[in-house]
Amino acid sequence: MKIGLFFGSFNPIHIGHLIIANYMANHTTLDKVWLVVSPQNPFKKYGDLVNTYDRLEMAKLATENADNISVSDVELKLPQPSYTIDTLAHLKEQYPQHEFAIIMGSDNLASLHKWKNYKLILRDYQIYVYPRPGYENAELASHPSVTITMTPQMELSATFIRKSITEGKNIQYFVPDPVLKFIDSKSLYKH
Repeated sequence: MKIGLFFGSFNPIHIGHLIIANYMANHTTLDKVWLVVSPQNPFKKYGDLVNTYDRLEMAKLATENADNISVSDVELKLPQPSYTIDTLAHLKEQYPQHEFAIIMGSDNLASLHKWKNYKLILRDYQIYVYPRPGYENAELASHPSVTITMTPQMELSATFIRKSITEGKNIQYFVPDPVLKFIDSKSLYKH
């Protein structure tokens, strides 16, 4: 089975993430998409994240009715910060029957050269790229391991959602209803 790994902090997961995951699972050569909840992105500040298990639970709630999208907590079991190359090696060892690929935005593709062992990633894994505004012509876009997709673009970010919650604004339809209920029940992002 060919599994696309969509890494993210999902802080919180929102419909933009789900549109990308659904597109990748249904409109590419991928069979399934695993949302890999990252405890800490080496390029982001740690203080902005809510509890990892709350983010994991929101991702599970958002995908509970999805046929070919599921949530992985693999990075919670690995040393921090988690590097994609280490996670890939771990998954390859745990699931030798699967072929893994990476899903990333064109913004990440533009900075891939800063990633740990990025040349190994390009050598050994397919990368499925979804467009992000302002990152149309990444240098690596023509690499044989890179597939640029026509995933619908949506300018919706977790930062916008967190800011909206802090300001007391309604975020209905930006996140799935079960995620909205979870955020409300735990008063997340209200600080």
